[in-house]
Amino acid sequence: MKYFFFLVLFCTSTVFAAKVDTIQVFSATMQKNVPCVVVKPDQKKGKKERYPVVYLLHGYSGNYRSWVKDFPSVTTDADKYGIIVVCPDGGFSSWYLDSPLDSSYRYETFMIKELLPYIDANYPTIADRAHRGISGLSMGGHGAFYLTLRHKDLFGVVNSTSGGVDIRPFPNNWDLKKRLGEIASYPQNWEANTVINLADSLKKDELKIAFDCGVSDFFLQVNRDLHKKLLDNKIAHDYTERPGGHNGAYWRTAILYHMLFFHNFFTDPTL
Repeated sequence: MKYFFFLVLFCTSTVFAAKVDTIQVFSATMQKNVPCVVVKPDQKKGKKERYPVVYLLHGYSGNYRSWVKDFPSVTTDADKYGIIVVCPDGGFSSWYLDSPLDSSYRYETFMIKELLPYIDANYPTIADRAHRGISGLSMGGHGAFYLTLRHKDLFGVVNSTSGGVDIRPFPNNWDLKKRLGEIASYPQNWEANTVINLADSLKKDELKIAFDCGVSDFFLQVNRDLHKKLLDNKIAHDYTERPGGHNGAYWRTAILYHMLFFHNFFTDPTL
């Protein structure tokens, strides 16, 4: 009897288990394979369900494994909410943009023209902006906003935690000048590629937006500045500050809110 109970318990715990794939997506624009983790909700045998998609972007010095390795709730929440989660490798310091100085860093093109079509072609996605979201932490928070604001036809909802949403105050940090050049010599590159400037393109109710930052984070002020700009421009959004710094302890809580936010949007965009 004890054995039977254990067997039933074991089977119950494994029936609803997300599938985690590690894939290689070839980038023609960068002439290399880019690794990605894809988390797919458990699909009951015989059912052909399709799911919304969330792209999660890692931070500076991270990689495609960072989200599922450091924040295991991503996997369980993908299953819980019925969401495909895609975690691409953004390089050590790509900032998810196409570098105007280095053609080997064309991560915007990869994300938009290569990865998104690949995922929609090879996974059971609902392939429209109303069912496609993006988020990230730190450099990935910049990337999430950056890609969304430049491609609002592809994403209906964006989130960011501890995002570098204005890069200009940090001209000597995180390899930014390798991607954009020295700020004194190439000011146009910095102005054109910082999120807070791109936010001027937003129209009322065009996107569902949420972002947060810890009160001890070095990116706190730039997030407050973005919050103020959106308020001034009458752009609806959710902005949250919580105790915490620029670290895993803060992000482990933040991602729980992000996944719920995405689920609510996919279920009822008016929430």
